[in-house]
Amino acid sequence: MAKTYGVGIMGAGNISAAYLRLAPLFRNLEVRAVADIIPEAAKKRAEEYKVAAQTPDELLKNSEVDVIVNLTIPSTHFAVTRDILSAGKHAYSEKPFVLSVEEGIQIKALADEHKLKVGSAPDTFLGGAHQQARSIIDSGKIGRIASGTMHIMSRGMEHWHPNPDFFFQPGGGPILDMGPYYITDLISLIGPIKRVTAFTGKAREEREVTTEGSPFKGTMIKVNTPTTIHAILEFYNGAIVTLGASWDVASHGHHNIELYGTEGSVYVPDPNFFNGDVTITDIAGTKEKVTPWNHPFGVANQDLDKPNPRANYRNAGLADMMDSIESGRPARCGLDVALHAIDVMTSILKSGGTGQVITLSTTCERPAALGPDEARALLR
Repeated sequence: MAKTYGVGIMGAGNISAAYLRLAPLFRNLEVRAVADIIPEAAKKRAEEYKVAAQTPDELLKNSEVDVIVNLTIPSTHFAVTRDILSAGKHAYSEKPFVLSVEEGIQIKALADEHKLKVGSAPDTFLGGAHQQARSIIDSGKIGRIASGTMHIMSRGMEHWHPNPDFFFQPGGGPILDMGPYYITDLISLIGPIKRVTAFTGKAREEREVTTEGSPFKGTMIKVNTPTTIHAILEFYNGAIVTLGASWDVASHGHHNIELYGTEGSVYVPDPNFFNGDVTITDIAGTKEKVTPWNHPFGVANQDLDKPNPRANYRNAGLADMMDSIESGRPARCGLDVALHAIDVMTSILKSGGTGQVITLSTTCERPAALGPDEARALLR
């Protein structure tokens, strides 16, 4: 029988609800405590999900917790993950798990020293739709991927998030906030990236919070990170993909990800979600909407009363990482993949600031595919 790992949640903000709600889906996870620097926030989440409320220090010392999920704000991810490892516990972080390659290398060294695992979101690329697109690519049906496009575009976060300030500071912006979903999906679909170049800018120096019910409604946020980025990514397999990422766009008509092979194309759905429509074309351009396969991480389980119900299996990457401890295989959402994604994103921002073409300092193995049977084995 597989071991059950005690999970602690560090940070009781918005995203913690999804982790607490969905962790019981996975056979090897049991959330035992939640902590926050604001005791009332931890108490509220703990009561809602019937787990213990603790201070951060108490969580780090909790002998019933084997792994801590770091859901603090991006600027503190490095320090908190370092504290988790120093406390002798495995660490799994929300994205981005660090804000520089140098920080990632330090985390890797500390994890190796203590013989602990480190993983990071996003795990949406393990979703049924994205793994089906991966299976199509791996089958050779559309030939070798030679090029592609991806677009992350919206008005920004100040229209819906109750406290959006951090999105517009270093560590935020569309590249480091939304980019991990797209870059990690591409690493899974195509492989590691060799070089990048980019132009970056921002449409506004300040942005007004208009979120209804927010205590910050009507206040102005200083924009201290690029909010429009156009980049080109060169992959080791020779593919060249263009990226448009912006929070300065009212409306657009671009598909999330399109990959163009030598024998056809594949349209990949939004990597912020586990499910979605996959469309392929043949060499003549004839489109075919692919029938979804029987993958458990593609089954809609939220927004079932809405036109586009979503599949949400957050914690899949964590469950896979803990399973990898017993199997001895690399974790699909492991440190090397996350660090390479950080290298890609920070190099894009650096290129935008300097005008350089940047050769990345890291690489990684393509994460192993997660077929339906392997995914099913992670569930209760």
